[in-house]
Amino acid sequence: MWHDIKMLNASTNALLAVFALAMLGAGFWWLAQRPIFVLKAIRVEGAEAPLRYVNPSTIRGTALPRIRGNFFTVNLDTVRIAFESVPWVRKATVRREWPNKLVVTLEEHVPLGTWGDEGRLLSVKGDVFTANLGEAEEEGDLLEFDGPAGSEKEVVARFQDFHDWFAPANLAPEAVQLSGRYAWTVKLNNGMTVQLGREVSREMLKTRVERLVGIYPQLVARLQDRIESVDMRYPNGFALKASGLALKTK
Repeated sequence: MWHDIKMLNASTNALLAVFALAMLGAGFWWLAQRPIFVLKAIRVEGAEAPLRYVNPSTIRGTALPRIRGNFFTVNLDTVRIAFESVPWVRKATVRREWPNKLVVTLEEHVPLGTWGDEGRLLSVKGDVFTANLGEAEEEGDLLEFDGPAGSEKEVVARFQDFHDWFAPANLAPEAVQLSGRYAWTVKLNNGMTVQLGREVSREMLKTRVERLVGIYPQLVARLQDRIESVDMRYPNGFALKASGLALKTK
């Protein structure tokens, strides 16, 4: 008999707990449907600086139609993905702001140049993305980059090296190409193309650039702006092509 009473009490307590949870859930659902929690605003801001390329019309056309739900039910991952599909957006973070707002923080791509010949852009962080080339060119001509798939970040890192290494000769890279055999070619702002060959090591590339920088004043003194290309792949010399001249030294 006592055993039966204990079982009855346990069953009663379990039913009461289920009922309480059901009532709590129903209350929360009722509260969540109140008009005060309908999303009234989405504030969009830049992560580190005011947004330059992302504009309200693009957001309205690309991201907003994909947002569903209210303050409680909206899926923040869905909102994040929607905003990351907007051109120029590299990364989005989303948070709720009581009682009926979302705050979206966007990190934009910063264009460094073009990648390949398909009209894609390369960012300063080595990300390839698609956006309006005209907008990217507003601050001047874009640099040109190319390389095997997956080499984008390596190309950006080496571009920074080339920029530093050629600077003593007042030269700067305008195009950097990494071939399928992982050989480097650099086009400089004086129109000269430099072949540096395969990268056995970063120091080897630096040594080849430094050799060219060291003799560059003499080359300019003799050939002015006639230099078209220089091949620095030789261990102890170089090959040079200039208008009306071909020269190989060792």
